Amino acid sequence: MLRLLDRIFGGPREGDLTKLWHRIVEIAREPHWYADRDVADSVEGRFDMVTAVTALVIIRLNEEGDVEAAARLTELFIDDMDGQLREAGVGDLVVGKSMGKLVSALGGRIGAYKEGLDGSDADLAEAAERNVTRNEGAGSALPLAEGLRGLHADISATPLEKLLAGEITR
Repeated sequence: MLRLLDRIFGGPREGDLTKLWHRIVEIAREPHWYADRDVADSVEGRFDMVTAVTALVIIRLNEEGDVEAAARLTELFIDDMDGQLREAGVGDLVVGKSMGKLVSALGGRIGAYKEGLDGSDADLAEAAERNVTRNEGAGSALPLAEGLRGLHADISATPLEKLLAGEITR
């Protein structure tokens, strides 16, 4: 929907977070999540990582009190997931139901990761274990939790203006 509005009105809207969204997806696709932290390299695993990184950024935006940016980022998430479902051939009737589930998943993960980040590494590993599709026979989710905590630290250390511009330093 946002892409359609951009085409109609001739460009990105004020406060466009497209670069941030692309950076989130880029981070979620980093090979270490799959090779070193036992995230399944599958559609489900990749969705889980996009959702995890999105959740960490939204947690930061909420901590800053930037509810508007968090809402715009959620819109980008919805727009991208809608497009992915349609490209996969999912029909209009099913897309609506699926989008509700995906948005609910994002909301639940924001809460789970916030709680995990506020707790111990074991708490965050438990949240990651529940919310990320992992390789069969994967061991402890602690390496994944450590990666997520490190990413959260990077996101938190990035000045808000740079974060909104998609400049998350890793």
